[in-house]
Amino acid sequence: MKVEIWSDIVCPFCYIGKRKFENALNDFEQKDKVEIVWRSFQLDAELKQVPGQSVHEYLAKRKGVSIEKGKEMNDYMTAAAKEVGLSYDFEKAIINNTLNAHRLSHLAAKHSLQNEVEEALFAAYYTHGKDIGDIDALTAIGVSVGLSATEITSMFATNAFVDAVRTDQTISQQIGVQGVPFFVFNEKYAVSGAQPTDVFKQVLNKVWEEEKPSAMAEPVGFCSADGICN
Repeated sequence: MKVEIWSDIVCPFCYIGKRKFENALNDFEQKDKVEIVWRSFQLDAELKQVPGQSVHEYLAKRKGVSIEKGKEMNDYMTAAAKEVGLSYDFEKAIINNTLNAHRLSHLAAKHSLQNEVEEALFAAYYTHGKDIGDIDALTAIGVSVGLSATEITSMFATNAFVDAVRTDQTISQQIGVQGVPFFVFNEKYAVSGAQPTDVFKQVLNKVWEEEKPSAMAEPVGFCSADGICN
């Protein structure tokens, strides 16, 4: 089974959705047969970092609300994250463009470390206050999960994976993704948003039941290649 997940590092629901999906996956008997592919989605592809700008200020400007309202919205997300065991610290969070973070994710996919990098990126942004647009910070994140510092440096010295990020964005538009996280199971079923764990369990089981090979009945009433009929 293949599960594609469109998300952005600076989408607070995406980290929560990741954890809820993983909780469902942990209870899924066939979890070893599930391939997870992370797809790039930038909520603000044109973002230019403003030194010293808080996440509350950025959100308030994006939503057209007061800074106090922006903080209130982030406080809500912090409480929602805590319910699934995640610790959000928006006071330390550094808002920046996520293009390079997505490029790192694509590099990690080449080495079967994409899920590990995604987890590290989310934790770096929401919990540890790391700048996920900074090359040095991203290099450290990549190295922490087993990627080569030399390979990461070489990638960032070029435009490698920029097109891959853009392609993911284009595909999301073609399949009608309106927001993230957005989960697609076997290119057939979609789950939009950080749905309850039980919803992910139901979809995993439904897709598996539909896609698994039918059990073969005991051979009765057939003729074998050697000419013997039973």
